[in-house]
Amino acid sequence: MWLYPEVRTLGEFIEYHARHTPDRRALVSRDRTISFVEYDAVANRIANGLLARGVAAGERVGFLGLNSPDFYFALIGTAKTRGAFTVFNWRLSIPELAQLIADSDTRLTIVERGLEEMWAAALELCGRTIETIWIDEDRTLEAHFAAQPASKPDLFISEEDTAIQLYTSGTTGLPKGVMLTHGGFNRMRLCEHLEPAYRWEADDIFINPLPNFHLLSIGIAFQCLYNGVAVSIVRQFDPAIVLATIENDRPTLLTLTPTMIQMLLDHPAAATTDFSSLRLTLYAGSPISLGLIKRAIAMMPGKFMQFYGATEANGAFSILRPDEHDLEDEAKLQSCGRPLPLIAFRIVDAAGNDVPDGQPGELLVRAPAISPGYWKQPEATAKAVQNGWYRSGDVARRDAEGLYYIVDRVKDMIVSGGENIYSAEVENALSTHPEVGAVAVIGVPDPRWGEAVKACVIRTTGSALDETGLLAYARERLAGYKVPKSVVFMDSFPLVPSGKVSKKDLRAPYWEGEGRGVA
Repeated sequence: MWLYPEVRTLGEFIEYHARHTPDRRALVSRDRTISFVEYDAVANRIANGLLARGVAAGERVGFLGLNSPDFYFALIGTAKTRGAFTVFNWRLSIPELAQLIADSDTRLTIVERGLEEMWAAALELCGRTIETIWIDEDRTLEAHFAAQPASKPDLFISEEDTAIQLYTSGTTGLPKGVMLTHGGFNRMRLCEHLEPAYRWEADDIFINPLPNFHLLSIGIAFQCLYNGVAVSIVRQFDPAIVLATIENDRPTLLTLTPTMIQMLLDHPAAATTDFSSLRLTLYAGSPISLGLIKRAIAMMPGKFMQFYGATEANGAFSILRPDEHDLEDEAKLQSCGRPLPLIAFRIVDAAGNDVPDGQPGELLVRAPAISPGYWKQPEATAKAVQNGWYRSGDVARRDAEGLYYIVDRVKDMIVSGGENIYSAEVENALSTHPEVGAVAVIGVPDPRWGEAVKACVIRTTGSALDETGLLAYARERLAGYKVPKSVVFMDSFPLVPSGKVSKKDLRAPYWEGEGRGVA
């Protein structure tokens, strides 16, 4: 049942391949290729260096920096110390970063020199003194610990030790530190191994431009490394750089959020980029609009697979398999698929009762890899996981074939005149208009209806689409009460650092003084 029965911890993911296929490539960064045996040796040196600095079991070791080999070295190196690798979001404001620093209780943090001003200001704001290991191109973490022994530290690491701590994106409130264990990552690999839709080939290479402070990046990277697949490291998401890397590195696997797919396809270079090396494009992080997935399938050869999950899950809950991406069956393109093996779903009403197929309700998930909880927040943990079921906060429905559909976030649902309106449904309808580049639907205060549907729209280049034309289009595709009452055209949307649209920021100007939270 287990692909590698002797692998228990994150460090052992790398050690296994270092023993069995030492020269196989693990990381690719610009012109450098790093083998598994080299990866393991560098991680051991970093682990020994951190232990020499007094890093103890359960201690949080911070990291603030962009994607680089040092990030991957530090992650595995920390995992070999029994420490918890805590990734800070370099896109945050200084007050937001200061909050995470204070919450994490980290004593030692690895920081890129290019972020020194931000780091210093955040430390001053939260009143902390933290030992900082500075890294840059001239003094990498690898070079910093080059004199340390390359032997594995003599430590027993429990599968239930926290390996990584990630902070939630804050789309619905203040970030929380999600504790992810070695065993959770391993059990997630088991769920994937039992799923026939996942397959790996000897020459696979995964291009990873995703932000390293997000599970979408770490989770898919570890899935690849566990299966002996190389990771091509892109410093950060930039459409031009990603397109150039696809041309140069010829990756076979790509994972992006829907927002990133939109930006990639909108870039002028996309029209001439050779996507033929990609055999599989995965997308996740937020629901994808019908218009966007149809466009992506038309422009990018190869197969597509969607996965739906959460930071708290160590990875995916469900997948929409490649054979279910059918342009002749548009309804299925809006589904998040079916649960992975060993994972179960329930859809319940406000009283916790199961609802029949076709009816929306909150999605509950039972999975072997669920996080043991939020760092220092037992009340939030108890609210999130009840009787063994994780409360996703997503409104979902199941169809007669057993496919699941994410209808909305519970907090994004619009209640207008007593009717529940799911923003994703309205977004899907509007997204199929040829002059709509992107759309986000929110509820705004209305003296008659309580809330009114408002569409925030980014037009395609050169479009003269106006509110009258878009609303007429909507009336042909939506029930009258779901049609937006107003439209605002924008040049861009506010995003949270993980790439999702920040609807609380879109709503905020309309709800000021209304006495309702916008989270």
